Amino acid sequence: MRQISLPFDWPGQGTDGDFLVSDANSVAVRHLEGWRDWPLAISVLSGPSLSGRSMLGRRFAAMSAGRVIDDAEGQEDRLLFNAWNDAQTSRRPLLLIGLRAPTLWDVTLPDLKSRLAAAPHIAIEEPDEPLARALVERALGAMGANYAADLPEWLLRRIERSYAAIAGVTRLLNEAALSSGRKISAAMAKEALQAAGFLPIMPDDPHPSSN
Repeated sequence: MRQISLPFDWPGQGTDGDFLVSDANSVAVRHLEGWRDWPLAISVLSGPSLSGRSMLGRRFAAMSAGRVIDDAEGQEDRLLFNAWNDAQTSRRPLLLIGLRAPTLWDVTLPDLKSRLAAAPHIAIEEPDEPLARALVERALGAMGANYAADLPEWLLRRIERSYAAIAGVTRLLNEAALSSGRKISAAMAKEALQAAGFLPIMPDDPHPSSN
């Protein structure tokens, strides 16, 4: 895993100017870094919520002086079509960013649909295990609450491995710790997450963690 520096807006996927790179997003990072070698002046980047796709878009714009259209799948067909033509004419690179792959966008303009089908598409995947662990540790550290050393591993065995789940769970635990003044242990985390509906009510954990 490596880190790249860029501006960002969510503490779960980067603080102090760093974006965490793993197998889940390395293909997208390499593609954007290689923008000079794109077969077309356009590419499409997709990824789940809170995956850092907008952050990578800003880094791409800074590297290439290219144009970025975020939430592209929510834009009007004509705007995207004109942006596509401008990019091809000027050779100024264009990056379209969406939640889903472009084949799933609600596009009605036939010429735009065919262009999107021909464009290189790279996707950020949900976090793999190393990235998920790093995101949990980074989010907990950035929020300032004290937590047990084995809490990240305990969480990773029990919560959904997604950017949204990691952000939601760590935010919840930080708020619980600040309101109670307690260190976040596995026992406290279990109590807080069950109360919030993140975990089912289950028998006592066979692998207790330190308090």
